[in-house]
Amino acid sequence: MARVSVIMATYNCEDTLKRSIESILNQTYSDWEFVICDDCSTDSTYKILQEYKEKYPEKFLILRNEKNSKLPYSLNQCLAVASGEYIARMDADDVSLPERFEKQVAYLDAHSEHAVVGTSMVRFDENSDYDVYKAEKNPNRFTLYKRVPFCHATIMMRKSAYDALNGYVVSNRTERGQDLDLWFRFYAMGFEGNNLDEPLFKVLEDRNAIKRRKFKYSLYMTQTRYLGFKMLKYPISKWYLILTPIISDFVPRRLKLYMQNREK
Repeated sequence: MARVSVIMATYNCEDTLKRSIESILNQTYSDWEFVICDDCSTDSTYKILQEYKEKYPEKFLILRNEKNSKLPYSLNQCLAVASGEYIARMDADDVSLPERFEKQVAYLDAHSEHAVVGTSMVRFDENSDYDVYKAEKNPNRFTLYKRVPFCHATIMMRKSAYDALNGYVVSNRTERGQDLDLWFRFYAMGFEGNNLDEPLFKVLEDRNAIKRRKFKYSLYMTQTRYLGFKMLKYPISKWYLILTPIISDFVPRRLKLYMQNREK
């Protein structure tokens, strides 16, 4: 039984998958298992996964959905069979830097009061790295007024916390916002966590992606924020912030980029 279970969902990611998997194989911390659920890919993704399973049979556990069921469902499939004390998230187009697991395990070992630890991350596109996103130090339940407290793909969480939360909520509402929903429930149950300031993760993020988000996902996120604000009993004076995702859709892209740069 490995101490860390890495969970990942895949769907038609043949171009980036090997790079992501190799970044796990190159970790300085080696006591891990990799649980991957393929969500009915139609390209060579599943074939690539089978090749890694054949090469590293003790390290890889490969699952496959009977039908395309989206990210929250696929991650729950991984959680159902994961055996590690700690659960590390990973996405199929991103990269974990070599010391990520070593430093996150050390943090959780030293801070029993925290259920999760995330990290800052380097953002890159098809050309190069282009900036560093600094995760908030010491986030808390009020961080959710404006943003998620942890970068989802960077987290390592105690399996006991995931179990207490019953994993991810599976619905249309959480198709693209499963992490936002997770953090509202996380704080509602009294859990706490922290972020390492050092960027130990690289996230593939097209600089033009900001203009491609569908309006329906903003509506779903607004619904999740409404439910979360009720759950955490935020003061009524802050409830206007529920509408942040919808308002954001009407902000000019150039201004969004300017504000992102200011925040960075």
